[in-house]
Amino acid sequence: MPTNGIHQVLKIQFGLINEEDRYLTAESFGFKVNASASSLKRKQIWVLEQGEDNSSAVFFRSHLGRYLEADQDGKVSCEAEKPGRDARFLIVTHSDGRWALQSEPYRRFFGGSEDHLSCFSPTITPAELWTVHLAIHPQANLLSISRRRYAHLCPQEDEIATDSNIPWGVDALITLIFLNKQYCLKTCDSRYLRNDGKLVWEPEPRARYTLEFKAGKLAFKDCDGRYLAPMGPTGTLKAGRSSKPSKDELFDLEESHPQVVFMGSNGRYVSIRQGINVSANQDEELDHETFQMQIDRETKKCIFHSNTGDYWTLVTHGGIQSIATQVAAKTMFEIEWRGRRIALKASNGRYICTKKNGHLAAISDFIGEDEEFIIKLINRPILVLRGNDGFVCHHRNSNLLDTNRSAYDVFHISFSDGAYQIRGRGGKFWYIASNGNVCSDGERSEDFFFEFRERGRVAIRGKNGKYLRGASSGMLKADGDSLACATLWEY
Repeated sequence: MPTNGIHQVLKIQFGLINEEDRYLTAESFGFKVNASASSLKRKQIWVLEQGEDNSSAVFFRSHLGRYLEADQDGKVSCEAEKPGRDARFLIVTHSDGRWALQSEPYRRFFGGSEDHLSCFSPTITPAELWTVHLAIHPQANLLSISRRRYAHLCPQEDEIATDSNIPWGVDALITLIFLNKQYCLKTCDSRYLRNDGKLVWEPEPRARYTLEFKAGKLAFKDCDGRYLAPMGPTGTLKAGRSSKPSKDELFDLEESHPQVVFMGSNGRYVSIRQGINVSANQDEELDHETFQMQIDRETKKCIFHSNTGDYWTLVTHGGIQSIATQVAAKTMFEIEWRGRRIALKASNGRYICTKKNGHLAAISDFIGEDEEFIIKLINRPILVLRGNDGFVCHHRNSNLLDTNRSAYDVFHISFSDGAYQIRGRGGKFWYIASNGNVCSDGERSEDFFFEFRERGRVAIRGKNGKYLRGASSGMLKADGDSLACATLWEY
């Protein structure tokens, strides 16, 4: 399996919801905790850490990097910079998937409401049960721990198979949908996985699962108390017989990097189908024409990874070949965003052009038609956007879009000549109103331009030339003049 940092297990971040539908919150002032918040924001996000002694004990780390603790009198705080004895908790999973948090040293349970939280109950009542709400971006790749293979949609068999060595192409995208405090697994064609392995169009009760964690891994429990597991030679994903999660029922969620196809100035797709030379010489987009794009956090330059496990690299006389096995200066490329087109600059300071024979070469000092490419994102047919303040979601009472919600809406995108069209509820299109508001009830499509500027984040430019921005009012507006935190979106 390819390494070099391509496959990154996502750090599991989540919120905890009590019986009154309020989130456990770590306040910045006084390191106090309460359960008063009605939505999942930064203060409500927790990270689960496993103890190093291979015991069942876990630690809960807040957004401030401090650890939840309970003393022998049941007093709860979140001030410790390092986890000590009082920070050790055991997770007791209820039949409906909710958690009870038990102090390991004192054997009492944590619960309560608003400012009245304690860890002193000798038994589990509804006040001591917490629902887990994942705070990570919900689109990811799913890796079976036992098989070391990735889940992907298998349209021929109408199932999710777990037999892929690498998560390649749009079929490997899994979207987790949070619904009625449970999760659905949604495929790239917008179907849901039912517990018998069938794919259905509605999130019916048998297509909903509660999450369980074991040693930092995920398990999905169905309505009958059984767990999803890969079955048979292709690893068909469905509920098995097990009522306890073993290695067969455990999964990792991994970051889903953008995968793209390029079209050269000759109207043909860039490919490695005919060997190691990267050339614009194909008329269809399949695996050999798909490249995974990884953006370096420091330089913001791009690394292009092929389905053979190699990277694009600059070679003698400016040629571009897919032969590198390690990331280096020559495997990094700078993207210049030019509306419907892009230009690529190699480490020699020259632009990549499409030669007459289709081969790509970094030999140009200036950008002309031969140095321009169309770039198309292929593994996000359904789009979930998250900004600094929360997810993008339809406004409840208007045609506007919120940018500060803890729940998310799923949007559909299409592509045409270097631009994207975004559809929301009822198949209506996004468009920019004259006042700069982004609206979601358009009858006709409008072009938006995606710029992949940082790892895991995209800037979206409207036809008015402005970037989409999360405004202080909580609304999505197309009025950003430059790149900033408010104009970058997890996708």
